[in-house]
Amino acid sequence: MVTATFRFYEELNDFLAPERRRRAFSCPCARRATTKHMIEALGVPHTEVELVLLNGESSGFGALLREGDRVAVYPKFEALDVTPLLRVRAQALRCTRFVADAHLGGLARLLRMTGFDTLYDNHFQDDEIERIAGAQERIVLTRDRELLKRRGVTHGCYVHALHSAQQLREIFDRLDLARSARPFTLCLNCNAPLRGIDKAQVAAALPPSVRERYQRFSTCDVCRGVFWEGSHWERMRALVDGLCGARSGVDSR
Repeated sequence: MVTATFRFYEELNDFLAPERRRRAFSCPCARRATTKHMIEALGVPHTEVELVLLNGESSGFGALLREGDRVAVYPKFEALDVTPLLRVRAQALRCTRFVADAHLGGLARLLRMTGFDTLYDNHFQDDEIERIAGAQERIVLTRDRELLKRRGVTHGCYVHALHSAQQLREIFDRLDLARSARPFTLCLNCNAPLRGIDKAQVAAALPPSVRERYQRFSTCDVCRGVFWEGSHWERMRALVDGLCGARSGVDSR
């Protein structure tokens, strides 16, 4: 057994026991323990880590720890340019798309509202989420840190906020999603693309008040839902504007 010194920075401290937060501390390590093994043993999911410095030099998750090693662990950098250093993941995912666990249904709908492909089913088990994330290269969203420690989950976000609107802002800020948002292009219910449809094609199915007041409609070819710019759309539009500062798209109930 060897002893190494660890220091975690910024929001990674939220995962640590209180006495270990915002300070360097020594910790015994199992024989042939790697940086990834010890980081997660201390409570921090590997998906939350952007950079590891081992004795002052960039390191991957597979480095074996030796007696007296110093390990500094960092989350995503907002202002500091660390381009010359080795990130712990080889590359970003090609497309920003998500799979959300069973407790984040509200967040999943809001991400779809802003145009991000998000799979969600309240019957998803952890094994299924891990499989989907790996097979489809999706970012896992969860409030279960043990799910993010699974070997098959390479990209993920621990969601700190408790309410869906706050969760959406948290994910937008963390992943810088505003520039790639495409509001009101996906169905909130089934995640399929929306397309514009002529009012005459859906008029018979509309409530009389809607038929009289609105002219623009969209539909989902999967669930056959019809959407228009009603009061619910206006509330969602205000939320989107607060995140993206843009005005575009069509949606509704």
